[in-house]
Amino acid sequence: MELSPWRDRIRSEDQLLEQLDAQAEEARKRRAFALKEGAQDLGSVYALAKNLGLSQTAISNAIKKYTTE
Repeated sequence: MELSPWRDRIRSEDQLLEQLDAQAEEARKRRAFALKEGAQDLGSVYALAKNLGLSQTAISNAIKKYTTE
């Protein structure tokens, strides 16, 4: 089994990394909308943070960054 030339492998891996970055960004957006829904359901970001064991600041920042335009 022969490997393709290193330039082709680098190009291929760069394309894969771009795809993965795009998928991760979409996952962050979906997560932020779920966090926003959770905060609404529980009544506050504080309640959600306590329920999830996460930082209130981290949750607020994620919601703000990914759910507002």
